[in-house]
Amino acid sequence: MGSAADGANSPSRVSVWLDRRTPSRTRKADQPAGLDRDRITAASVRLLDADGLAKFSMRRLAAELDVTAMSLYWYVDTKDDLLELALDTLYEEIPATPEDADWRDRLRELATSYRKMFVRHPWASGLVGSFLNIGPHSMLFSYAVQDVVRATGLPLEQQTGAMAAVFQFVYGFGTTEGHFVQRTVQAGLTQDEYFARAMGTIRADPELHRAMRPSEHLMDARGGETVEEMRDRDFTFALDLLIAGIEATCENAARHP
Repeated sequence: MGSAADGANSPSRVSVWLDRRTPSRTRKADQPAGLDRDRITAASVRLLDADGLAKFSMRRLAAELDVTAMSLYWYVDTKDDLLELALDTLYEEIPATPEDADWRDRLRELATSYRKMFVRHPWASGLVGSFLNIGPHSMLFSYAVQDVVRATGLPLEQQTGAMAAVFQFVYGFGTTEGHFVQRTVQAGLTQDEYFARAMGTIRADPELHRAMRPSEHLMDARGGETVEEMRDRDFTFALDLLIAGIEATCENAARHP
């Protein structure tokens, strides 16, 4: 197997999933027993969940696995390889939807699961788009999204736009939500406690309070007893708006073929 530097500097190495090279060496007798890509990837996800992207390193991962950092390079060429592998495993958390269900229900399920993925793993949003996302679990999710959007009846040339509208919205919503949840955990507060403290600070400042009054009216009108309830209401309504837009577009296409 090539060195980490070789892998990083190779212009043809655009994804760990496109690496078809056969390792040039076999595992040494003193290499750690039981160490493989799956175990390394699972440990990477645990570390990323605990510490985030900024603190993730091959050295910290090696310590987690109780091996030397060099041992990891028998299984991956670079840290980016590990991040790409870790990201792909997250898509396994998104369950398949029944193929005979209404496309609206399937779209809601996929969107909700995608949102939850970003909340559980806030570091993931920083990697989406950094890689090709052509791992097996990522591709299964992509196929599921394509299948649902096909079932809407949208004209073929509009289907990628519909996918972007729904899932880039979910990406943004889930990313923001995930960062907020992570911040409350770091502060040692519940989401409601953190929100109440923030609002208390704003109301204690006359100028800020005056600027926030229109927003308070909006939040009161939305309803919801907790931060999570308020956020769920926003997410559900926004997704319903997108679905209604797809339905209206399909109806218009049917009237004007």
